[in-house]
Amino acid sequence: MDLTTILLLLLLGAGTGFLAGLLGIGGGMVMVPFVTMLLEQRGFPPDLVIKVAIATSLTTILFTSLSSVRAHHRRGAVLWRVAAVLAPGIVAGSFVGAQIAGAVRGSLLAGFFGLFISWAATRMLIPKKHPVDGAAAQTLPGRAGMFGVGALIGVFSALLGAGGAFLTVPFLTGRGVRPQNAIGTSAACGFPIALAGTLGYIVAGLHVELPAGTVGFVYLPALVTIAAASVTTAPLGARAAHALPTESMKKVFAFTLYALAAYMLLKAYRLVTA
Repeated sequence: MDLTTILLLLLLGAGTGFLAGLLGIGGGMVMVPFVTMLLEQRGFPPDLVIKVAIATSLTTILFTSLSSVRAHHRRGAVLWRVAAVLAPGIVAGSFVGAQIAGAVRGSLLAGFFGLFISWAATRMLIPKKHPVDGAAAQTLPGRAGMFGVGALIGVFSALLGAGGAFLTVPFLTGRGVRPQNAIGTSAACGFPIALAGTLGYIVAGLHVELPAGTVGFVYLPALVTIAAASVTTAPLGARAAHALPTESMKKVFAFTLYALAAYMLLKAYRLVTA
């Protein structure tokens, strides 16, 4: 990679790592569109570049989640029992989601990504009622229900290249979990999502012709560069989450997501009409 690309990926990694720790929102929502832009400029096949961007984004969460969850754990914000019950469904769903992504057309993935992050941005702008502290143990579903929820989170995370916080955090807060605990627990769920999804994308892309530097659909040079920056800033975001007005910042972030959604929908249109 040239120096400009490396610097842009470092900046992207730093920004998405901070956001993952701060807002409990998967950095993939930002990472995937920008990695798509950068890889297209490097000559990746237009129909496959979105799959490589999603797979690479998901793999960086292996590193970001460890860094972020450690910071949340130190503050007592991780509900490990809840994360453990969600994990089996998450692992199954993430692997299956990667196989689905590998099989469908790039235009469909790009369109789905654009529509979903538009929905995610809209949810951020809707005022939320804060649940009563301590209600989680009484309102979370049983093991079968948690497996189903985890599987759904895993599938969507693999399709979007994100750590699942966009679903995990609203689910937990809606069941009575304090926002700080929901963010911390979501960070803990990010590792099994990323691990199963990464393995899934490697398997799905083994027999696909891609430029040098890829393992399956994962582009290693971008992975290493982004991960190096994101693991540094994720703990900073986690600490800031306990001090900054995150609800106000989510509103600003929502409008950024709308712009990125428009880019991905335009890309989907161009792939269909090419």
